[in-house]
Amino acid sequence: MIVRTLEEAEQSERRVVTPTWESTRLLLKNDRMGFSFHITTIYANTETHICYQNHLEAVYCISGEGEVETLADGVVHKIRPGTLYVLDRHDDHLLRGISEMKLACVFNPPLSGKEVHDEKGVYPLEAEPIS
Repeated sequence: MIVRTLEEAEQSERRVVTPTWESTRLLLKNDRMGFSFHITTIYANTETHICYQNHLEAVYCISGEGEVETLADGVVHKIRPGTLYVLDRHDDHLLRGISEMKLACVFNPPLSGKEVHDEKGVYPLEAEPIS
């Protein structure tokens, strides 16, 4: 059984911080669950370009408001508490925080721990693991 608290994980190297978001990775590849689970904060008044070529992601909004724009068609979807969006086609998109958003995120395949987006918005398939 794995038991972790968000508070403990936020005080460890499981917390990754960038200029537009931070993510606390509660489950990672080395936990051997077949997916990773994160609590991510998107900062207010930010825009992040994301295109997960190597991963599928499901995102559930816990709090805050924002929007996600798919770049292929320019469609904008509002995000608010209770909204789920799924990047099931490696969607190239922009994620905008209108207010600070707390999101629960699941990745398949699981992340190793230290991933951040490259210049194209992609996470590498493998990154340095967290032990």
